[in-house]
Amino acid sequence: MSADNAVNAVNAESAENAADVVRRGLRRIDLRRIDLRRLGRVALLGSNGHSRGRLPGAIEHLIKVHRTRHPEAGREEVETLRRAYVLAESSHRGQTRKSGEPYITHPLAVTLILAELGAETTTLTASLLHDTVEDTEVTLDQVRRGFGEEVSYLVDGVTKLEKVDYGAAAEPETFRKMLVATGNDVRVMSIKLADRLHNMRTLGVMRPEKQARIAKVTRDVLIPLAERLGVQALKSELEDLVFAILHPEEHAGTRAMIEAAGARPDPLSVVADDLRGVLRDAGIAAEVGIRPRHTVSVHRLMLKRGVTELGGCDFGRLLVLVDEDADCYAVLGELHTCFTPVIAEFKDFIAAPKFNLYQSLHTAVADRHGRIAEVLVRTKRMHRVAEAGVIALGDPYAAEAAQGPEASGAAGDGWADPDPTQPGWLARLLEWQRAAPDPDTFWTALRDDLAQDREITVFTSQDGDRSGTLRLPAGASCVDAAYAVHGEVGHACVGARVNGRLAPLGTRLRDGDALQLLMDDTAASAREPEGPDPEWLEHATTPAARIAITGWLALHPTAPGGARPAAAPAARPLPAVDSTPDTDPVAVTDLPGAAVRLARCCTPVPPDRVTGFVIRGGTVAVHRAGCPAGSRMAAAGRTAVPVRWRDGTSAGNFRATVLAEALSRPRLLADLTEVIAAQGIGIVSAAVEPPQEHRVRHTYTVELPAPEALAGLMRAMKSVPGVYDVYRAQPAVAAVRN
Repeated sequence: MSADNAVNAVNAESAENAADVVRRGLRRIDLRRIDLRRLGRVALLGSNGHSRGRLPGAIEHLIKVHRTRHPEAGREEVETLRRAYVLAESSHRGQTRKSGEPYITHPLAVTLILAELGAETTTLTASLLHDTVEDTEVTLDQVRRGFGEEVSYLVDGVTKLEKVDYGAAAEPETFRKMLVATGNDVRVMSIKLADRLHNMRTLGVMRPEKQARIAKVTRDVLIPLAERLGVQALKSELEDLVFAILHPEEHAGTRAMIEAAGARPDPLSVVADDLRGVLRDAGIAAEVGIRPRHTVSVHRLMLKRGVTELGGCDFGRLLVLVDEDADCYAVLGELHTCFTPVIAEFKDFIAAPKFNLYQSLHTAVADRHGRIAEVLVRTKRMHRVAEAGVIALGDPYAAEAAQGPEASGAAGDGWADPDPTQPGWLARLLEWQRAAPDPDTFWTALRDDLAQDREITVFTSQDGDRSGTLRLPAGASCVDAAYAVHGEVGHACVGARVNGRLAPLGTRLRDGDALQLLMDDTAASAREPEGPDPEWLEHATTPAARIAITGWLALHPTAPGGARPAAAPAARPLPAVDSTPDTDPVAVTDLPGAAVRLARCCTPVPPDRVTGFVIRGGTVAVHRAGCPAGSRMAAAGRTAVPVRWRDGTSAGNFRATVLAEALSRPRLLADLTEVIAAQGIGIVSAAVEPPQEHRVRHTYTVELPAPEALAGLMRAMKSVPGVYDVYRAQPAVAAVRN
């Protein structure tokens, strides 16, 4: 076949497929290898100089695909692609790949992959040139002068660092550089993913050990990045290619099973016909097709079910495409009405999109013959994004600029849609990588971070008035949240409330939790904060938290191994510091000749509501209203005696019992007693309960010079670092806690 015939055949096939996309909209984006081989032959003829007319002929298919995805692309965009191809071909001329093919076939193949996914002109231009600065004499300045700042930035972002300069650290530092560049423009990673896909397709010419090394990096780093950017078309093929290299026997067995199933009638086609009839009768315009599972998906399904073979409808899923969001729910209603739904399989990713922009309804239904089929329902736009992720959005920065800054804050209820230009996972990654100067630490932490494949949203509040949303990887704890919100100041976290209740710092957060972090306010204290406990490392899952904790412990080694000594066990109840007996009574009763004494169980203080009961010796004991002891006496038939506060109670001594709840730490008791003494208040008795889950409760009975001194005392106690709550011994609290 001549070069022109090859190009014509490729173009005809592309036009037919493009028409199929427009007509049905169901085709999984197929990055066809046969096209690339044909284009490689065309590029080879052109690069040998057989005809200058054939040099741009190799890019005609790319331009046709691009115009199919972007009909608005004009003459200027097409000319830019032609110029980029000419520069790439001329600069790579004479270079060959390990397979023996001319090197230009690689950037051309990478760019065609991106064009199939719907990438816009700037991305395609940078893709054609992505290896020129790294492997040829072309400089970044030349790229900038010829194609602009954006293209130059993208090319620089994917250019590898030299091993000569970085040695063994070249690979991790290259990824660090690439991720930092992705933080400013997510299209950098799109080009890298397409680049790795083509390299994985042609990996067979390398030694087995090198194939395995590249496949492992692809598995640990590139595939999770493809998942986070929502580029499922790239992710699925990369998974299959890695599976074939690292697990060849399982891959071969799974492929054989898929091929055998393909030779049999597909029961899913019968269910699909029934579904089309149901939707047609309901007047819902929808397209129904079958989505075959890729190899790794089939293998995972077997592992999930614990079987060695699959059958029936297991090798694919039904895909229903509609025009509007509301139509998705109309289809769901018909599905669950006319078929038997498998309720446990229903998931609504339209109302709650995944963090990688994915939206779809997932369900499973059984037909009248008992065949169970999984069904995906989405709009055509959702389908494009599900396949190509951020690439399907074209230039997300142009859209952001057109909408204006107010667009990102439209969701006033705190549930903002994921921002494709500033994904939360990438912001977290960029934050912690700054604290990981060591390449090995960065490389290990990067793999750990990317291993978290889900994300949760937590509502945060600080000091009762500042609130917002925080995105964390699934499985994150309160410790992770402290460092995500406060950075290294997370060391000063002393506790947390989750959904309004006190919770240990090791508590795993769930999607939608309300979180309040309790911080040690060291700004008002001259002492250094206590710092994180070594056991926080057991609770920390995010690299940001682990790096910060490890760094602090390394700088503060106060025990062998760098660990800090554990907090001393809580003390037994302490003897009274001051046992001064009650002075003249501050409450009076109308009972003639009766002495009055304030009850020690509830320590009433003016202006508390009080009641009295006659006890042994004729003394009237004054209790706060609702005191459990008083309630028991009333239940036993004792008659309450009217009591009231004596006039002029602003002078004299008054006792009250105050409780302080705190996170256990050294010197807490000393700090609390010091602040009480500084208020000019005497301590009658004090007790410390044994700590539970690093929490401790102190109980103080104090003697006040005046009733109004109580509020000032409680404020002073609450200012002590580590103390998160101070309250009087309430009758109801006493009944529950004691």
